Amino acid sequence: MIEIIPAIDIIDGKCVRLTQGDYNTKKVYNEDPVEVAKMFESYGVKRLHTVDLDGAKSKHIVNYKTIEKIADHTSLVIDFGGGVKTKEDLDIAFSSGASLVTVGSIAVSQPELFTEWLETYGAEKIILGADAKNGRISINGWKEDSDDTLMDFLRKYTDKGVKNVLCTEISKDGMLQGPATNLYEEIIGTFPGMHLIASGGVSCVEDIEELNTAGIPAVVFGKAIYEGKIKMNDLRRFL
Repeated sequence: MIEIIPAIDIIDGKCVRLTQGDYNTKKVYNEDPVEVAKMFESYGVKRLHTVDLDGAKSKHIVNYKTIEKIADHTSLVIDFGGGVKTKEDLDIAFSSGASLVTVGSIAVSQPELFTEWLETYGAEKIILGADAKNGRISINGWKEDSDDTLMDFLRKYTDKGVKNVLCTEISKDGMLQGPATNLYEEIIGTFPGMHLIASGGVSCVEDIEELNTAGIPAVVFGKAIYEGKIKMNDLRRFL
């Protein structure tokens, strides 16, 4: 059964969503992310995906106090991403209560450092963030395109022991037009041992069922819940 991972994106300590990573599309859904996290937990959710959008923009971790509060008030397994550029950022994320940390840009710009982190912290605590647009990896809050193709990028790091991958198809993100299921099937077919977390485009429960049928291990989504397209009760069979 596919693992359900709701997302809380954070700007100024508030729960927000963007469309395709565009900060000009910011919409605040709740002033208190802790309240949202507790709601998810009350329905049986076990894991939470958090993104520090301020951190992604400023290239260092910013909203770690919010992660601390969520960790203090819930027992959710928290994975955290956004602005993790140094070992200090990583240590802050883990000490603030994150169980796993998503790293994307550094894996592109400083592969030796990323590999060092994998060895130091363990592949079970690091998620490779693979944000793709037109088959290529985008970095730094999706503001910059890299020269890496998605599949070559994944191959390079699965060869180094990466197990957890969060793949966002940027063209789908926040659009509520359905996930890139064919892309995720291709990834799983190529890298069968990967714990792939699909992200972007989920608009309804049927989308999740489609990913589940395709054998995708996990899915991250948020906007569909915040916009009322998916009711938490509809997710009970996955939880």
